[in-house]
Amino acid sequence: MTRFLIVFTFTLLTTLGFAQEIKWMTLSQAVEAQKKNPKKIMMDVYTDWCGPCRMLDKNTFQNSDVVKYVNENFYAVKFDAENGETITFKGKEYKNPGFIPGKKGRKSVHQLTQAFGVSGYPTILFLDEKSDLIMPLVGYYNPQQIEIYLKLFGGNDYKNVETQEKWEAYQANFKPTFK
Repeated sequence: MTRFLIVFTFTLLTTLGFAQEIKWMTLSQAVEAQKKNPKKIMMDVYTDWCGPCRMLDKNTFQNSDVVKYVNENFYAVKFDAENGETITFKGKEYKNPGFIPGKKGRKSVHQLTQAFGVSGYPTILFLDEKSDLIMPLVGYYNPQQIEIYLKLFGGNDYKNVETQEKWEAYQANFKPTFK
């Protein structure tokens, strides 16, 4: 009976919009998913020693509005910028030749991190439906701050924002809804 109540409560909370999580996947999984159902990729490039990365996970990626929007409009990828995995992306192999298993703190940077031009952590990379980079977003953003970027890229508005003046107009006309 107790197990039933726990499962029922979790199911009810999830149905009502609570206890939701972003559906994270690997980059390979996201690229494969794009072949069947084209969507953009939102890639969280982080490190395990990065405080703002942990804040992004705790404060932003747990927000129900962010979770709902990301799950509906993007394939979400988590990528440790210093991991030791070999990754094939767009026909090229990327490694971390300086990776030392078990090392604590800062580690050597993965070649894919460098290929994307990541300059700080966290960095959120937005990739189009063909896995081409649209834009990196460097730093911590709370749910209200990230909303404009999620909607800019999720809704294809970025295709019409080619100048500083158009970006300023987009910002001025943007109506935020995230809580």
